[in-house]
Amino acid sequence: MTTDKKKVLFVCTHNSARSQMAEAFLNSLYGDRYEASSAGTEPAKINPHVVAAMKEIGLDLSNNRAKSVDEFVGQKLDLIITLCDEAQETCPFFPGGKKYSHQSFRDPGTCAGSDEEILACVRRIRDEISAWIRQDF
Repeated sequence: MTTDKKKVLFVCTHNSARSQMAEAFLNSLYGDRYEASSAGTEPAKINPHVVAAMKEIGLDLSNNRAKSVDEFVGQKLDLIITLCDEAQETCPFFPGGKKYSHQSFRDPGTCAGSDEEILACVRRIRDEISAWIRQDF
């Protein structure tokens, strides 16, 4: 069975926070129209504060893994969106990519302080990404 869903790939450096959140929001809010994935130019472990902040709103990322953009080379993608300036500069060209876009968000990995202060910072970024997804998709 073929699907009419648009394939979207969110890219950030580590695929540990911003791109994971964007993927979860797009799939949960508009999964009837979009099939979102995420990847990193230098994948690392998913940020535990991001997992906690997303779980608070009913989105469980605890079983997610950071993926490399290399896993998506050769796939047909309708939209590739970089979510940080570094990824925008280093994102590979996807021959199957139809459209590229950029939307920069603060890196949750730069949030500092106590666990509660870090979580509050991550929540703000989470909410900014959620608002952007709701507005632009």
